Amino acid sequence: MVAVNAFILKHIRTIELVGVLMRISSFSLVSWLGPTSPFLFVWVFNTIDAIMLAWCAVLKKDLAYSVLNVFWVIIGIIGILRAGGGLPY
Repeated sequence: MVAVNAFILKHIRTIELVGVLMRISSFSLVSWLGPTSPFLFVWVFNTIDAIMLAWCAVLKKDLAYSVLNVFWVIIGIIGILRAGGGLPY
């Protein structure tokens, strides 16, 4: 885990930029495609970027962004379960 954290800290700006671009693209996809969006893909993609951004925020000790992105991870897991049929609507 220490090695992973060291890698993330070394490349944190790049990882954050990739995470933000992933978030923008996933929300853009939903905006453009509307009800025909591949919602399971979007939820998985968005949850991955939330994990990346939350990890970076925790390592930077940024409480506000840690809370925001951990929230998105939780919402993402719920979205994945719902889109995959694991939770009723």
